[in-house]
Amino acid sequence: MEKAGSDLRNYAIVTAAYWGFTLTDGALRMLVLLHFHTLGYTPFQLAFLFVLYEFFGIVTNLLGGWIGSRLGLKVTLFAGLALQVAALVMLSAVDPGWTMALSVAWVVAAQGLAGIAKDLTKMSSKSAIKLVVPDGLGSTLFRWVALLTGSKNALKGVGFFLGGLLLAALGFAYALWAMAGALALVLLASVTLLKGDFGRSKAKVKFTQLLSKTPAVNLLAAARFFLFGARDVWFVVGVPVFLAERLGWGFAEVGGFLAAWVIGYGAVQAAAPAFVRRSTDGLTGEVRAARLWALILAVIPAGLAGALAAGADPGVSIIVGLGLFGVAFAVNSSVHSYLILAYTDADTVAVNVGFYYMANAGGRLAGSLLSGLSYQAAGVVGCLAVAAALVAASFLLALFLPTPNAERRLPA
Repeated sequence: MEKAGSDLRNYAIVTAAYWGFTLTDGALRMLVLLHFHTLGYTPFQLAFLFVLYEFFGIVTNLLGGWIGSRLGLKVTLFAGLALQVAALVMLSAVDPGWTMALSVAWVVAAQGLAGIAKDLTKMSSKSAIKLVVPDGLGSTLFRWVALLTGSKNALKGVGFFLGGLLLAALGFAYALWAMAGALALVLLASVTLLKGDFGRSKAKVKFTQLLSKTPAVNLLAAARFFLFGARDVWFVVGVPVFLAERLGWGFAEVGGFLAAWVIGYGAVQAAAPAFVRRSTDGLTGEVRAARLWALILAVIPAGLAGALAAGADPGVSIIVGLGLFGVAFAVNSSVHSYLILAYTDADTVAVNVGFYYMANAGGRLAGSLLSGLSYQAAGVVGCLAVAAALVAASFLLALFLPTPNAERRLPA
């Protein structure tokens, strides 16, 4: 009982730290986009600023899970928070007098640090859930995962608004200093309040074992790769540029739309258990839901691309179509986040979650690059067509996700 209380307390602290981090993560993205847009950077140059942010997410999730399993989740959490503070301070040093090449290199490097920070912190918080919820309580685990994931995305949307507000009120450098100071206080509180050790694997995981996963984890990671590639193929470059250039939206309107989409997406994620029929074994109904919602999701961008190609009103079509996409995507993403924990055990949770989010980051990187290429080749319709194809691949992979047999029933 005492250990359970300690785990719950640690989880609450880790979650609060993750929420604080998430606000800075969303604000930082908007700060960089708005600031460098005003300096005349093209959409492709803006997208390039986030390449290392996404790339290091792949590396960090792979190594972070291994480090977390060996050293504990406190180490990865503290490292994530500290690196984000360093990235914010580093970005504040950008000088308008620098050449564009130097500015880009400096920002890309700082964004790389921020990418490492984000995935260390995310892996720590999501792995901590498995340590608090007892084995077998599948419905409780699903609700907690959905709540954490949904609240994180809603707060990231709030962070978009916060970034614009700080930029207008304080300017680029002072906004970054204010965020760094606030996050440093979060780090100090976490170091002071977190007690004991948690998340360290009893059996030492060899580095060579990191890519050797169970078929269920491998399939889910691959499905996750294509799912998030499908989102970012329109989210990163395609739709923002389309709204600004083709529909004449101001940058604040574009940023507001993306922020509202992320907040709404987070709210649906938090409510995702209400959309999924639970099963007594904790997997059968949830795997069926992953397949169903992936199929629904694949139809939406395909239909939206068809509507735009047929001459439908672009503003209304984008708002309605991507709103529906956000609902289906949120439920699908939330089910995935539950399944990775359902497929693993507490002793290997950090490694498996790290591997899974490595695939997530890989999908984001691929989607970011495909977003620019697809928009250049075929406009926003091309981005949406590619998104539909990527979700279809995720659906096909979900068809092979295993469910318990009669001899291995998991009580809900």
